[in-house]
Amino acid sequence: MELLQATLESITEANKEMMEKAKEKVDSLCKPLGSLGKLEKIAIQLAGITEKLELDVSNKAVIALAADHGVYEENVSNNPQFVTVMQAIGFAKGFTGVCAIARAAGAKVVSVDVGIKEDLPESSGVINKKVRYGTANMAKGPAMSREEAIRAIEAGIEVANEQVKQGVNVLATGEMGICNTTASSAVLAALFKYDPAEVTGMGAGVDSLQHKIDVIRRAIEINKPDPEDPIDVLAKVGGLELGGMAGVVLGAAANRVPVVIDGFISTVSALIAYKLEPKVKDYIIPSHLSEEPGAKIASELLGVEPMLNMNMRLGEGSGAALAFPILDAACSMINTMTTLEQSGEYMQKVMADQIV
Repeated sequence: MELLQATLESITEANKEMMEKAKEKVDSLCKPLGSLGKLEKIAIQLAGITEKLELDVSNKAVIALAADHGVYEENVSNNPQFVTVMQAIGFAKGFTGVCAIARAAGAKVVSVDVGIKEDLPESSGVINKKVRYGTANMAKGPAMSREEAIRAIEAGIEVANEQVKQGVNVLATGEMGICNTTASSAVLAALFKYDPAEVTGMGAGVDSLQHKIDVIRRAIEINKPDPEDPIDVLAKVGGLELGGMAGVVLGAAANRVPVVIDGFISTVSALIAYKLEPKVKDYIIPSHLSEEPGAKIASELLGVEPMLNMNMRLGEGSGAALAFPILDAACSMINTMTTLEQSGEYMQKVMADQIV
């Protein structure tokens, strides 16, 4: 709890004065005002986060947290639970979907076990931050204790801190956990008092969507999570990787590092972080709009607008990795474009040389 509390207390707003300076610079570039749209907004946001006008997000990392879910017992997924282990190792070895996209974006993928049911060998390359061996079945009782929920958040903070110490200057959140769309829908419904039917989708595959909705509804009724207490919601109907991703968002903000969030599950995790400390919103950059029905609702609640709509629903941090080059472009724009005044001076010299 000490790490979480210290992290929350260290988070400050983005530097508004630096954002004004960045806006002045962007507006002075050789282009019509606002013509580069969201690219301009991203550059201005990055300036406020880093407190610099010369921007650099060249050292990128997707932190992919993996954990298992006890609600798997309720047949809310038609995928084998062993996939969690398989993909966590795949993150570390570089052969999953997010790895392919991250490789193209010049980013690394950091695989973290925050609650897988199995013990992974050290040779797997997966960082061991295991809080417990998967959550309990939330349809029968709390998914985890409050203390375990806090430990999951702190595990994410620890990994974020470690990556920043290694020189990483932009983070992204990713995950793996069979049934984690069930947990995410439950958290979103409980935290903002939605009917589960409004925020629940097929996830990676389920035989009956109505059964999945009924399980989530039962979990909320049994556990009665407090919507005013995000840790209580996380503990009762959430997942360990959701807590870990919330911790990554908090850790990024505390270190004044931008964090790109992926789709539905990552956005719900960011909402947990936001409910704990609203100032984290200044550091969040949304990537894509997931195909999951709760994704749009979650983004609107967070007050962010995803920049991409690629009909993706893989998870893993894949959409966040896909957005990394857009951040590079925003940095290149503010760092290398000439101003209207500079272009005018250059053209005067060119024309003078031609006349001579």
